[in-house]
Amino acid sequence: MEITIRSVSESDFPQLIDLFKEFAIFEKHPDKMVNSIERMMQEKEFFNCFVAETNDGKIIGYATYFYSYYTWSGKSLYMDDLYVTPNFRAKGIGSQLINKVIDFARTSNCHKVRWQVSRWNQQAIGFYNSLGATIDDVEWNCDLLLSR
Repeated sequence: MEITIRSVSESDFPQLIDLFKEFAIFEKHPDKMVNSIERMMQEKEFFNCFVAETNDGKIIGYATYFYSYYTWSGKSLYMDDLYVTPNFRAKGIGSQLINKVIDFARTSNCHKVRWQVSRWNQQAIGFYNSLGATIDDVEWNCDLLLSR
């Protein structure tokens, strides 16, 4: 099966919402997934994503990202999520998605790509280490929800 990695389009939002829910369950936090197609449409100018699509049009993975600025390193890209559905894991799709993000960061003159990984996700930690990423245990997430 051929997989295409491409930029997101608005018509992808319904499939992506389902994958966001699936990812929230995988991360053991289904209650935190409060996004909706309506919200995505209203906020689409802030949504950056690459999708992995089968030749029959099914989205089976995605990587979301946004620009950030870190005082110690400058312009950077933050990869918020990298997710591939279970039936398509270990086929190189996650590698294709993250490499697309990394290549995009390079061509955008970013100095760094940053993302997070759950401490329990040893498979992902091994994958990220194989890319040469530095994984530390220094910082913790601080979330202040402004709306549900």
